[in-house]
Amino acid sequence: MPRPDAPQVISLGCRLNLSESEQIRAMLGGESNVIVVNSCAVTSEAVRQTRQAIRRARKERPEARLLVTGCAADIEREALSAMPEVDGIIPNTRKLDTRAWNVPASAPPVLSGHTRAFVAVQNGCDHACTFCVIPQGRGPSRSLSIAQVLGEISRFMDRGAPEIVLTGVDVTSWGHDLPGAPALGTLVAAILQEFPQLKRLRMSSLDGVEIDPLLAELFITETRVMPHLHLSLQHGDDMILKRMKRRHLRADAVKLVTRLRSARPDLALGADLMAGFPTETDAMHAANFSIIEELSIVHGHIFPYSPRPKTPAARMPQIERPIIRQRAAQLRAEVARVRGNWLDGLVGTPLEILAEKDGTGYSPDFARVAVPDGVPAGSILTITPTGHEKGLLT
Repeated sequence: MPRPDAPQVISLGCRLNLSESEQIRAMLGGESNVIVVNSCAVTSEAVRQTRQAIRRARKERPEARLLVTGCAADIEREALSAMPEVDGIIPNTRKLDTRAWNVPASAPPVLSGHTRAFVAVQNGCDHACTFCVIPQGRGPSRSLSIAQVLGEISRFMDRGAPEIVLTGVDVTSWGHDLPGAPALGTLVAAILQEFPQLKRLRMSSLDGVEIDPLLAELFITETRVMPHLHLSLQHGDDMILKRMKRRHLRADAVKLVTRLRSARPDLALGADLMAGFPTETDAMHAANFSIIEELSIVHGHIFPYSPRPKTPAARMPQIERPIIRQRAAQLRAEVARVRGNWLDGLVGTPLEILAEKDGTGYSPDFARVAVPDGVPAGSILTITPTGHEKGLLT
């Protein structure tokens, strides 16, 4: 529990929210007795967790001023405003504007308790996936310029960040709104050139259909780009992908992963997969299930479909909730099985681990590894695991 006179920022949802929460914390500076809940609205469960976090924070600090921002603050504004625990709402589009918080505009980026620095290079989304409310909460796609990104990274590097993670709502759309419409690979190349001392550059979730040739080449040839690709895949069945209004088909994902892995065999794959999208039949679910092994998805983010307000999917024929939960559990179990086999293959292999504060650390391919007692957070050391337990290499 934080000191009663310290600002508290509670972050829910994506890595972009985590990055923005660090900036909010820095902006608040010495502001006392304030709680900020940086909310998520990607699913109905995320909204439930937001409301739960608000109630818990109010119970722990009844005298604090409690403000809510994030996607749920826009999409569920009326419902959250009606909560007696909430003192105010900060629109999501203004959360990084110091004027919204009535604080000076001089606060720098901070690393806080994280060894990885999250740099938001892009925000918003121009696409219209039928299940998604995020454009309602984030607005259209907006990119930082290369100079702005390099400036952010420079400040993190000055504070000793050993790893930079590029984040955004739709990271692979970075640059589409900038002069000349540069592709993401151009930004990554500029970062690597500007900071030869940077040890690790990691990408957050990418839309595979927008991975440009230069970015693909850097994934293959540049050892400082971590061999960890997380795809916004969503499903393994073509008809469901079309009904989601995604821009790729199953074969596109298979082709991409096969091409990258043929040149960089240690590439570990993560993916977002949805269970129980409207109209999903048993055969469609089977296709979703089978893509986990076909692509060897070892970092799976499995989430059950839930209808979101004002989305086309909410008007489609819905799957019963017990069936959705059952299918989500099956997908999670399959990811755990494939992940277990992957971890078996890492046993006995020397791995460079970036140590965290909790006694674990992460390899380049994002395997979680136990580190010896007393290793300072932010250190990079080589560990050869001898086994694994509950997803943790030991």
